[in-house]
Amino acid sequence: MATYVLVHGGSHGGWCYTRLARLLREADHLVYTPSLTGLADRKHLLSPAVDLDTHITDIVNLLEYEDLSDVILAGHSYGGMVITGVADRALDRVGNLVFLDAAHPRNGESLADNAPDLMNEARDGMRVIDGVELVVFPDSPSMRHMGVEDPDDFAWMVAKITPHPWKCFTQKLVLEHEDEVRRIHRTSVNCTPIMRMRPEATRRRALNADLLFEIDTGHDLMITEPRAVADMLLQVAALRATAQG
Repeated sequence: MATYVLVHGGSHGGWCYTRLARLLREADHLVYTPSLTGLADRKHLLSPAVDLDTHITDIVNLLEYEDLSDVILAGHSYGGMVITGVADRALDRVGNLVFLDAAHPRNGESLADNAPDLMNEARDGMRVIDGVELVVFPDSPSMRHMGVEDPDDFAWMVAKITPHPWKCFTQKLVLEHEDEVRRIHRTSVNCTPIMRMRPEATRRRALNADLLFEIDTGHDLMITEPRAVADMLLQVAALRATAQG
């Protein structure tokens, strides 16, 4: 039995993994789908203090208090920032890193550095609510980049979107053990439409992995193609089990 921790992207929550998590659990694996502070079912915890470090700490604490080890840690989109930071702080608990059409940051970089065009668009729609700079609302143009084309799925997604603190996207990631993090087995699952939009430097990073997949679907691949993504994640677990003998 493998242990998966699935970290969502900007303005999403653990809800976005509902279908994917069900498939992994049906295969007898342990799956955690936490929502990050200030988002989704934890939106009541939103404050001006919420940033990237907050979200990294969310997941580090989950690993610690659930006593999880050898985890397959997956992050979607902004979640790539989070899981990289988690691996740096909890090296002894992370067995595999999986980037689901995600950011691949280096030390000292922010999400705004990794996806400048998308982040500039998000910033243009910023609203300040209760002293918090927020971006990516349900009615934001950014919703078109999610690639959810089924009308029912799109309505389900938009109804659950919560705006994201801008500070999370501009805070620089600090890695104290970057070399060790790079040695963790990495899987990259890339969505074809988003790969076409990536700057060349980040595109090269997305292709630099121990295990590489590409799927021709929208950015929210866990919503649009849960079966295909589950099969990829199950392959990660199978390869890890084989390597461990």
